[in-house]
Amino acid sequence: MKRSTALATSAAMAAAIALVAAGCSSTSAGSSSDGSSSNPVTLTFWGSYGNGGNSTQQDALNKTLIPAFEKANPGIKVDYVDIPYDSLLQKLTTSAAGGTLPDLVRSDIGWVPQLGQLGVLTPLSDSMSDFGTLSKATYPGSLSTNKYNGKYYGLPLDTNTRVLITSQKALAAAGMSTPPATFDDLKQMAAKLKGTGMSVFADGGLGGWNIYPWIWSNGGSITNSSLTKATGYLNGDKSVAAIQMLVDLYKEGQIPNLITGNQGATSTSDGLPTGKYATILDGPWMKGIWGGQYKDFQPIYAPVPHGDGPSTSVVGGEDIVLTASSKHQTAAEKFIRFTQSESFQIDMAKTGQMTVIPAYASKQAAIDPYYTMYADQLKTAKARLAIPQGAKVDSILNTALTPAFTGSTSVKDALTTAAQQIDPLLTGK
Repeated sequence: MKRSTALATSAAMAAAIALVAAGCSSTSAGSSSDGSSSNPVTLTFWGSYGNGGNSTQQDALNKTLIPAFEKANPGIKVDYVDIPYDSLLQKLTTSAAGGTLPDLVRSDIGWVPQLGQLGVLTPLSDSMSDFGTLSKATYPGSLSTNKYNGKYYGLPLDTNTRVLITSQKALAAAGMSTPPATFDDLKQMAAKLKGTGMSVFADGGLGGWNIYPWIWSNGGSITNSSLTKATGYLNGDKSVAAIQMLVDLYKEGQIPNLITGNQGATSTSDGLPTGKYATILDGPWMKGIWGGQYKDFQPIYAPVPHGDGPSTSVVGGEDIVLTASSKHQTAAEKFIRFTQSESFQIDMAKTGQMTVIPAYASKQAAIDPYYTMYADQLKTAKARLAIPQGAKVDSILNTALTPAFTGSTSVKDALTTAAQQIDPLLTGK
């Protein structure tokens, strides 16, 4: 999905995952049917391309891409089944328990570690002889979303990230000719906007999607490189300084309480084009939203402002994974390779899906130059924590950081509390 933040946290989902864990031991390894003319096969592929009634992507898949693949591989048919995004993970987990998984899944990047932990996926880094070549062609941040416990369980399928978005009205109000490139620029912009009724920045939460770009862009980190410890990293000096900047702006009235969960506050999608907010961080889907609601609005796109580190944003998107129970592993791998091809990636770019392969970025930009800033930001973008409990991390961050913004605790203490709660999730203890 766009933000890939809707990781399942409900009691029903937890029960479904527990059910799969209990039944996974009976999952048998799939066979290697290759879909030759003498041994034809049908691959079942689940995804949410039509989510929200958007038929453009689903039509491209069903009417153009799958037929092209089937023509090139006459022994293989692909049966795509569209499932609402909000139902897909639960259907996957319950289907795994019942032994009725599809061959292939377009998975939210946050689900791959969960499914990998349950043992229902084939590690592509083990099964595909050309995995190294395919993986090196993708954005590193997107690829990393597939890694769990030392293996890669999928390949990136489509991607996105967040960049800074502002407007000419905001720049004029602050007396600036270009968007803020650094933390100091953002603070100076805030000072110039005092008394104008325009907040310098707005965002809709304090989860990883929201705060990681600020931490990384100040040279901070979330965990150690081995993803086993948050304490000493999430609450390190550079991480604290990045969040302290946001807290200071919040206390100055320059960031609205939308960031702390005020559902009544103006949304970022409305606040930027109406001049209530000067800057936001958001993704490539905003063009379509504003094109429908604010036809005259002309957004200006720029890299995430940086402090002591390079401008770094956060990765979103989907991966393609192969289930361990598939009876057509070899044929399924052929389709996975097809999804990494220029024809697949560029045809999907025409529907608004950003390519995961930097080599295709120029052809993507030829479709719409709008993508260029996002493609540039993706070169350094990083993934959120690729662990099965990713949704819990977001909850921990929101709960721990809100008191720092409202003034009842310090940023250092808030991040220390969060780190101490995240540590056991990293080690599984």
